[in-house]
Amino acid sequence: MTGALTDRQAQAQKEFRAFADRHIAPHADAYHRTQRTPPEAIGLLADEGLLGLPVAEEYGGGGCDAVTLGLLAGELGRACSSLRSLLTVHTMVAHAIARWGSRSQKETWLPRLARGERIGALAVSEPGAGSDASGVTTRLVRDGDDWVVDGHKKWITYGESADLFLVVGRSPEGPTALLVERDTPGLRTELIEDMIGIRASMTSHVRFANCRVPADNVLARPGLGVSHVVGAALDLGRYTVGWGCVGILDACLEASVDYAATREQFGSLIKEHQLVRSMISNMYTDAHAARLLCLEAGRLRDERHPGALAATSTAKYFAATAAGRAAGDAVQIHGANGCSSEYPVQRLLGDSRVMEIIEGSAQLHQVGLAEYAFQERGPRSDR
Repeated sequence: MTGALTDRQAQAQKEFRAFADRHIAPHADAYHRTQRTPPEAIGLLADEGLLGLPVAEEYGGGGCDAVTLGLLAGELGRACSSLRSLLTVHTMVAHAIARWGSRSQKETWLPRLARGERIGALAVSEPGAGSDASGVTTRLVRDGDDWVVDGHKKWITYGESADLFLVVGRSPEGPTALLVERDTPGLRTELIEDMIGIRASMTSHVRFANCRVPADNVLARPGLGVSHVVGAALDLGRYTVGWGCVGILDACLEASVDYAATREQFGSLIKEHQLVRSMISNMYTDAHAARLLCLEAGRLRDERHPGALAATSTAKYFAATAAGRAAGDAVQIHGANGCSSEYPVQRLLGDSRVMEIIEGSAQLHQVGLAEYAFQERGPRSDR
């Protein structure tokens, strides 16, 4: 495992950080307070070509490697987790279409998604089905040349902004994925407000009432909605969320170092207090470890290595739980000021809690990682 970047990747990271520092970070607290991402912020990402960065060049995207995509997610996560979540869900939809879409679906949607002319959102979770995507109850019924969609999706990130929903429902053939446009009659959204974190992510309910969708909008084939389409999308989502948590770790470390170096208590700067140094050293170590795990996951993804799935889950689990620890310590270092919206660590604390839930809870990853351990190592008697 190595932390070295290629010259091209290092230059891309510098450009991503400069963009985020100039255009995103100064507004992150305002987005958090208003619980909105203004359209012009999404437009900035689109104009910079960032929303289409991983889309193949033949469809107008940047064709970047997984490591470069991760670096972008990390810099956006450092500046504003809500905007990072836009990158995550948008690229999940584009990835699913690129992986499982027909030639016509790719030609129709990938150029628009790459340019940011259309925003994609993944509509899987429901009031009664979160991590268990196979438990969705949204109904899909074939009627001639259409599928009729009825159901209720919840916790749909950027559901209020999306133009194209990748919806998973239950058909007679099993879980099925299809693309539904926002202007489809019978589709309506409702913003979910007052979330603990990623408050500007425009997360919403999405309801379908007798929505008729062309049969050509089915991805892969009926019955493969969870095992193939959603599985691939969620794997990419876990990867970019993991990198976003690296960004949260960086932001917590920067805020804590700056504060401890200027805050004076009991006649000395608090950076001289051993327990403050203990918390900062833990953040520093966790940030480096999380970055290395995410880099390893990215390189294995680029190599199409069979261990990429386990590496991605490992990186997401560690980075998310480490971000939670770092945000809690950052608030502690700030004392009462950390409880105030005047300081970014309050926002980072809420965002970090969400990271341990989305794209697979920490506990779900623990169960899966234990299974990987048994498969890879096995009991000594089997060796």
